[in-house]
Amino acid sequence: MRTAKLEDMVKGWFIGNFDPSLCRTGDVEVAVKRYRCGDSQAVHHHRIATEYTVVVSGRVAMNGVEYGEGDIIVMEPGEATDFECLADGTVNVVVKLPGATADKYPGSANGAG
Repeated sequence: MRTAKLEDMVKGWFIGNFDPSLCRTGDVEVAVKRYRCGDSQAVHHHRIATEYTVVVSGRVAMNGVEYGEGDIIVMEPGEATDFECLADGTVNVVVKLPGATADKYPGSANGAG
């Protein structure tokens, strides 16, 4: 049995092509992300990966839509999103399939945003 601490992982990513990682692979990326109210990301998209976000607790807004505990958001390649945390202590699980660490591009896929 091996153990690790989430706080020692790169921004919560514990499976993927990261150092450290519990399973170093380019096949998939998995993270547990913890946020504070106001944490945000600018509009971005992925060209290769589909990104699955599960809101475990708290509230977030993506593309102007509010999501809460139990919601699952699936962003297909080329779909753009922004992100804003709306509540302290929000926790998301994020899975990117396939893993593609250099697959995050600013703005929308068509150049708008």
